Amino acid sequence: MGSYILRRVLLAIPTLLATSFIIFAILSLAPGDPLSQFAANPNIPAEVRENIKATLGLDQPWPVRYVKWLWAMPQGDWGFSFASRIPVLDLIRQRIPQTLWVVGTSYVIAVLIAIPVGIISAVKQYSIFDQLATTFAFIGFSVPTFFTGLLLVLVFSVKLNWLPFIYDTNLQVTDLNSFGRQLKQIAMPVAVLALFKSATIMRFMRSSMLDNLPQDYVRTARAKGLGEPQVVLRHVVSNSLIPVITLIALGIPSIFAGAIVTEQIFRVNGLGELLIRSIQNSDTPVVMALTFIYAILVVIFNLIADVLYGVFDPRIRYR
Repeated sequence: MGSYILRRVLLAIPTLLATSFIIFAILSLAPGDPLSQFAANPNIPAEVRENIKATLGLDQPWPVRYVKWLWAMPQGDWGFSFASRIPVLDLIRQRIPQTLWVVGTSYVIAVLIAIPVGIISAVKQYSIFDQLATTFAFIGFSVPTFFTGLLLVLVFSVKLNWLPFIYDTNLQVTDLNSFGRQLKQIAMPVAVLALFKSATIMRFMRSSMLDNLPQDYVRTARAKGLGEPQVVLRHVVSNSLIPVITLIALGIPSIFAGAIVTEQIFRVNGLGELLIRSIQNSDTPVVMALTFIYAILVVIFNLIADVLYGVFDPRIRYR
């Protein structure tokens, strides 16, 4: 196991280097001028704009800037945001709590709901519960999140006035009262994202369970006198979780990428909103940081998923 993990880590290094090079090259060659806001101001002389460009290192060829960026990253220097005028890492740290409150909470709720519902739906195939769960799943991943979000806003904010429409980023959770306000303002975005994510995981879990229930090892377990709950939980669920692990593990990096559409609807100042605004402003240091962080998380959770395969399936042995 240790040697396998070491090989995967060593393989991940050139993968991340190639990914960082592609990201930097595409963003550097893409149209858009981060200093366009200065160019539109006639009061700023051309030489001042050139000095600003030199200060930011934009007067150098992009391969040179890439090497400097790559060298500075491990030291915690990910550059400065052109738009916000603060270090990129500080800007990301400001946005992470909002994204974790909304996207992280929704993902945890989706997994906790989807796996048990998928198990019960497969065990009670074609029952009323299965039909309701399947209908719920089809609605969840068929209806766009922007439609679900607008519908909840119209019902719970406009008509009933139960929940706030705009997310208050400045709210600090210090007591039960502020915690209750936080729960109220994340209720709608969490519901929108949890509906979408749980539908996909539930259908995947149900399909995996149905593939394993007719297998010979299940009939053998029943023939040995094991009760149905033991057969399902000890044998079928553990094997059915193996493909679902990949789906869940690879979905975790999306938490840190933010929910772009949902954050736009509910005015959540998270990482998704930051990414969209940075793209619009040609704020390449922020875009590069967010996309590269996402690439790192994808590689890490791929490795975690491989390790969990061996935990859930004793047939898998790494050498």
